[in-house]
Amino acid sequence: MGVYVGALTLDVLLGDVRSLKQKRSVVRGLIAEVRRRHPGVAVAETGSLDLYRRAELGVAVVASAPSHCVAVLDACERLVAARPEIELLSARQRLVNDEE
Repeated sequence: MGVYVGALTLDVLLGDVRSLKQKRSVVRGLIAEVRRRHPGVAVAETGSLDLYRRAELGVAVVASAPSHCVAVLDACERLVAARPEIELLSARQRLVNDEE
């Protein structure tokens, strides 16, 4: 058995957002929803901080099985993609174990 770390990077286009203040409100709500639905993950805004219609979110999970990491990250991706006010531009997953 080993330790696996799964990382997910989401690049999203925000809908009707016209300021950084509105962006912060939308992103904060999105992060809170991911944390509420998946309490074992870490999630944060990780990029595009100065662009008010774009956001990059990073999600990380630690597990003893790679399949669990992938399942949780897939669920987080689906959760974000399902939001009608957000367009998911890209999603990248990476899986690392403690032997690499």
